[in-house]
Amino acid sequence: MTLKLTRRIAMAAVIAATTLSGAASFADGHAVQLRMSTSGSETDARSVALAEVFGPAVAEFASYEPSYNATLFDQGTELDAISRGNLEMSITSAQELAQFFPEFSIFATGYVHQDAAHQVRVFNDPLMEPFKQTVEDELGVRLLSVMYLGRRHVNLRQTREELDVQTPADLAGVNLRMPGTDAWQFLGAALGASPTPMAFTEVYTGLSTGAIDGQDNPLPTVVDRKFYEVTNQIALTSHLVDLNYIAISAETFDSLSPEQQLIVQRAADAAASVGRLRQLEMENNLAAFLEENGVEVYTPDTAAFREHVQAQYVGSEFAASWPEGVLDAINALGN
Repeated sequence: MTLKLTRRIAMAAVIAATTLSGAASFADGHAVQLRMSTSGSETDARSVALAEVFGPAVAEFASYEPSYNATLFDQGTELDAISRGNLEMSITSAQELAQFFPEFSIFATGYVHQDAAHQVRVFNDPLMEPFKQTVEDELGVRLLSVMYLGRRHVNLRQTREELDVQTPADLAGVNLRMPGTDAWQFLGAALGASPTPMAFTEVYTGLSTGAIDGQDNPLPTVVDRKFYEVTNQIALTSHLVDLNYIAISAETFDSLSPEQQLIVQRAADAAASVGRLRQLEMENNLAAFLEENGVEVYTPDTAAFREHVQAQYVGSEFAASWPEGVLDAINALGN
């Protein structure tokens, strides 16, 4: 089904390309340059899906140029770069958007999204339209589609004999790496840990040297970045069903013909779908691989974590920024 969908998109791109006969071209012959900046690696499921699905789908009229490991722009600066006209695309997060628009913190709140399908329903629901429009109007960024990053878990250097994590109280004093935004740091504290800001590209070294005690990411990221080489345990807290948005410059998108816009949108949705399925498959199969490599994987008292984390948001500045009724609407779209 995925291959057929991708072929249909690619065929539509060929048809749409005929409208570009009078357009200016770059040196490689394409009329549109789409530079993508991401902190993920080239082998990250999101990166692979975009390279294999999105890039070929738009290839007749656009040059998709991904840059990995934050080599083009530092993590967290991509949205500014798009807004200034220095970048066309990025994979951004709700936490990064919350730096500009605090109401986006609702999508970065622990235990709000239930699973990957719930994320898609929320993103495509009318409740999301005001959020998308605000980003486009005030930042010049269009959110095309939602990508499933996975369930985030607590991954620690300590062995389980040294530290058995069952409740948030067990994380007291643990230096848990979290990205540097306020929303991320708040979540780390809500988990019971001492959140430590650190760039994603520095996490492996931080774990190996002991500068941090642990980090939180989905299992595919732990494997892709080889964090299992420098950690000893993973507590399956599932504290955040994490997501990313495929973002594009609104100015670039508006410069396209309606046919090309449709191709870009469908290509983004198709890439997100492929990445989602791959990520889910990896999540289901990686626990055994990690255990074979010496990492103990276990499930703590997730009910205790859920109750504690959600309680931290009640009355917080983050909850105060959430539009009235949106949380209930999100919950209503759940299982």
